[in-house]
Amino acid sequence: MKMNRNHFLKAGLAASAFLAYPFGAAARALARWRVGIGFMVKAAQDRTSQPMALFDGDTFWTKIAAADTEGDLYVFESRREKEGGPSHHYHFEQDEWWYVLEGEFLVKVGEEVFQAKVGDSVFGPRRVPHSFAKVGPGPGRLLMIFQPAGKMEECFRKISQGATRNMSEAEQDAFREAHGFKRVGPPLRQPKPMMDK
Repeated sequence: MKMNRNHFLKAGLAASAFLAYPFGAAARALARWRVGIGFMVKAAQDRTSQPMALFDGDTFWTKIAAADTEGDLYVFESRREKEGGPSHHYHFEQDEWWYVLEGEFLVKVGEEVFQAKVGDSVFGPRRVPHSFAKVGPGPGRLLMIFQPAGKMEECFRKISQGATRNMSEAEQDAFREAHGFKRVGPPLRQPKPMMDK
């Protein structure tokens, strides 16, 4: 009889834990629920009224700040004047998405290189090396998303304020890794056109 009672006690505890799981999951979801108001950020304006100037004439306008979503999402518009882009890199915990608003870009994700024009978008999953470069004349504009936000907004703001200006390559690599990504190669370059024979 004693064994049966222990058996029923263990079975009852297991059933209670099983039944409590959905309520725990619901409580965690409710804890993350945000109460707030919508907002609009006008064209060529920044959510924080402080656009960032980075990388030789590039301008970043935050459209949805990391703080707006408790770190779930970061959205910004990037305007690039010169050809080129960042070093080949990967993010430890973030997916990245590019949507071309103006100009033309090459985007390399893994081994695939995409030629993206206005209206095209490219997705780069976390932990997959990627890079992109504006190609051709005239300005280029991208709408970019990081999900989750991670420390990218903070990283861009610090670069805009000159934090990496006098850093060595090793110090810049440490800075990148402290902000959730790792450099693994040089920037993407536009291939030179083949000459007719």
